[in-house]
Amino acid sequence: MKDSEKRALSPEERQATVDRLCAHFARDAMNTTELERRLDIAYAARTRAELVALERDLPSLRGETRPAAPEPPPTASVPVDPARPVQEHDLIVSIWGATERKGSWVPPRQLTAVTVMGGTDLDFRQAAFATETVSVRLLALMGGVDIVVPPGVRVEWGGIALMGGVTMPEPVTPPAQDAPVIRLSGLVCMGGVDVVERHPGESAREARKRIRKDRKARRRLASGD
Repeated sequence: MKDSEKRALSPEERQATVDRLCAHFARDAMNTTELERRLDIAYAARTRAELVALERDLPSLRGETRPAAPEPPPTASVPVDPARPVQEHDLIVSIWGATERKGSWVPPRQLTAVTVMGGTDLDFRQAAFATETVSVRLLALMGGVDIVVPPGVRVEWGGIALMGGVTMPEPVTPPAQDAPVIRLSGLVCMGGVDVVERHPGESAREARKRIRKDRKARRRLASGD
């Protein structure tokens, strides 16, 4: 007897044998009395050899299907080019006014955005990342900060919201492990920070329709419909 047949059984091995015996019974390979006898032996078995013996005289279960291992969810990634020149620090101030940073630009290692009774728009969809982490320090006093990121960029919030709110996106496609990270921190007082995920050139309405469609398709796939 092989050592592998002498070792103690796991609950999974025992259940697999029981399932196969039931499959044989469904294919008329044995009657009810014989099935009950073999099931009693299977539940009382202490070694793998005892389980193997229960199927030795049975035909092969051709066409037997086993559930496939779940595929890992797709991920999105945005490239980072460390060779690209990058500023260490940049400052944006919006007081009683609005400031935009969008299009093709290189985010600095640390960006400070001061927004007082105004608005600041930061659009990273066409940004060329030179660092794996971009630190964005926010001071929003009775003002709003809108941040748009493409799929494949991870956003983290570690600041304080006082009589204000911070809305973070729920990624439809999770970022890859090596995706760049935008770390938000600071103070939001009687203001708001809204972070959304959109593809380059995609409007807010188009993004909402795409996200609803993607989520519906994922639910349908998960339910097997």
